[in-house]
Amino acid sequence: MKESIRIAVLGLGRLGFWHAENLAQKVKGAELVAVADQMPGRAEEVARQIGVAKWTDNPDDIFEDPNIDAVAIITPTSTHHEMIQKAAANGKHIFTEKPITETLEQADEVIEVIQTNNIFCQVGFMRRFDPDYAEAKRRIEAGDIGKPLYFKGLSRDGNTPPPEFIQNSGGLYLDFSIHEYDTARFFLGQEVKEVIAHGSVVQHEYVAEHGDVDQALTYLTFDGGAAADVEASRNAHYGYDIRAEIIGTEGAIQLGSMRNLDMYVLKNKGRTHDILPDFATQFSDAYLLEMVSFIEQLRKGESPLVNEVDGKIALEIAVAATESYKTGKKINLLDKQLIGK
Repeated sequence: MKESIRIAVLGLGRLGFWHAENLAQKVKGAELVAVADQMPGRAEEVARQIGVAKWTDNPDDIFEDPNIDAVAIITPTSTHHEMIQKAAANGKHIFTEKPITETLEQADEVIEVIQTNNIFCQVGFMRRFDPDYAEAKRRIEAGDIGKPLYFKGLSRDGNTPPPEFIQNSGGLYLDFSIHEYDTARFFLGQEVKEVIAHGSVVQHEYVAEHGDVDQALTYLTFDGGAAADVEASRNAHYGYDIRAEIIGTEGAIQLGSMRNLDMYVLKNKGRTHDILPDFATQFSDAYLLEMVSFIEQLRKGESPLVNEVDGKIALEIAVAATESYKTGKKINLLDKQLIGK
């Protein structure tokens, strides 16, 4: 096993900063040696804050550094295609946030360069690493609910992004529901066969200006006979609401709670509890554990638990859902010969 992995973080927004902080302080076998961000002054600020010697506003400085083993790409989706290609061409192993790229054509190109250069690549579907989700998967594989038949997932968020984010996000299906699409595959152990999606603008009119919706529903059927429905909403002003259910032939598993603390406040008019405010609170452990897994698998020379092909398949489903919403038609992925290509 390799003693340590010398890694750099590219992109130091909120999520990039968390990953950098985790790698610097909490991930065994990781040595955070550099950070980069194209916003002037940001990389220097973060480097000083968490004690990293090297910082730059030019990602090429990272890719061309022979002393760096791996990169974590936490930059906007529109940059993933170029950055993954440069990283792989320079022999850097890769952790990249989802979605892997903006288009399927780009995904094929990065997969080719990753595999040609024998690069280890993990895509940031952090829910697979959340302790509750990982335990649910273990229970399913142990046969505790029999054969899984149906997945129901919902992602509701009231922290609606501004217009400039919506414009470049790829849309609700690609930016948001893609987590549920990956989770459905993860739990059901099957591949998506058909996709039909519906969507509406029920509150935030500006999203329509960019061809997006703020409320969506996707129905998936799988090649092994299972099915799933996925709800996505930007209208949950009461808190961050992520829940899931897997129904099997002999039982069911339910996941998710909106409670932030295991505490009730009792008053003469009733009982209340704090509600989870955002994704950072909900999935703080998952973000840490996915990076722990990335470093550990890389040190051991073993395959990542969610790789570039998983990234492309989730993107395929999201692209099909977007097409279904826009055309009003059911999309058959097997006819398109996408899944498993």
